[in-house]
Amino acid sequence: MSLIDNMKSLGLIAQVSLEEELSEHLETGSRSVYCGFDPTADSLHVGNLVPLLALRRFQLAGHRPILLVGGATGMIGDPGGRDAERELQSSEQVQQAAMHIRDQACQFLDFDCGDISALLVNNMDWTQDLKVIDYLRDIGKHFSVNAMLQKESVRRRIEDPEQGISYTEFSYMLLQSYDYAVLNEQYGCTIQVGGSDQWGNITAGMDLIRRISGNQAYAMTYPLVTRADGAKFGKSAGGAIWLDPVQTSPYAFYQFWLNTADADVMKFIRLFTFLPASEIQALDTSFADDPGKRQAQRELARQMTELVHGQDGLSAATRITQALFSGQLAELVEADLAQLAQDGMDATRMPAGSLLDALVETGMALTPKGEVTAGQARKLIQGNGISVNGGKVTDIDMQLNQANALFGKYQVLKKGKKHHHLVILEGAEGA
Repeated sequence: MSLIDNMKSLGLIAQVSLEEELSEHLETGSRSVYCGFDPTADSLHVGNLVPLLALRRFQLAGHRPILLVGGATGMIGDPGGRDAERELQSSEQVQQAAMHIRDQACQFLDFDCGDISALLVNNMDWTQDLKVIDYLRDIGKHFSVNAMLQKESVRRRIEDPEQGISYTEFSYMLLQSYDYAVLNEQYGCTIQVGGSDQWGNITAGMDLIRRISGNQAYAMTYPLVTRADGAKFGKSAGGAIWLDPVQTSPYAFYQFWLNTADADVMKFIRLFTFLPASEIQALDTSFADDPGKRQAQRELARQMTELVHGQDGLSAATRITQALFSGQLAELVEADLAQLAQDGMDATRMPAGSLLDALVETGMALTPKGEVTAGQARKLIQGNGISVNGGKVTDIDMQLNQANALFGKYQVLKKGKKHHHLVILEGAEGA
């Protein structure tokens, strides 16, 4: 199966230009393919995995990936997928975010493997000294405003009389097209990939290359990932799921994938993992036979956590998951509790005191009427409904203090089978 056919079978391609010609182009030599990432935050998130892993697939097939960090375009803002202007960032913010993206990319692409070693470039390098007259004469003259107005991202904004579009964002297409032309000239790059909302920008770049040099270039887009319930992919109750472990812990990252809905799990396995076709088919069959086992979700969570956070991150995530499920919290190390304190579960910082007060303070003592009361807290304890650090508690006078806390500062409260809350004792060392 050709690379294009394989990617199509996995649901990784939304649009492709000159498909047969591009397929032959890829099969008859090692090519350079690029994707751009605007540094709008100091970490990539799970939504960025689709283009990153697309570049990885090209590299595994013998092609050279070019990861472009938009140090320049990140200061302008892409109107694609937006109903309003982006908030402009400072040069310092953009360059700092660009450095983080570069570091994270090294996890997924090989930058030291000979002729197909990945390249990382920053479009600020060829844009910062570009003079406005040169920009208008050498680039702008190749673009028809009439054609630009027909691009979906531009047309949608123009049709909104309240928002409209600034000249700044309107010019984004020219800058992205210029990137493609520069990479074509300097590195022989002939393929650009991006989200399906980038189709207009990418094909504009193809046209600019043809007008400037007469070279043939190609476009490929991947589908924008959505969940079956219509919610935006990559978001949880706490916000975006980041690749940076400081912003989203490996445990929370693992839980995000583990909680994938049945309607989405096989699609995500095809989009995000590198499992062989035979293993995907086996998972598909197993999932269809008994979705209640959630075998597909566990494999998805395992594959993605190991890919992003390595074996150590996966081991910690599975260890925490198993400990919370079984109640055997003694198996946890202090770093595991720190992950839970970071974002792994509901957490409250409070001074040492009674378990009754803690149940009220954390909101666990919730009555059927939606009230939080000390009476409900007492009823939960006496009814054998509360565990502390893995052990059932029936003493309504129990105190939570450093002496009985895990590592001197953590108290894991559990109500029923699934409701956990972490209490971090104030005044304890490091709390």
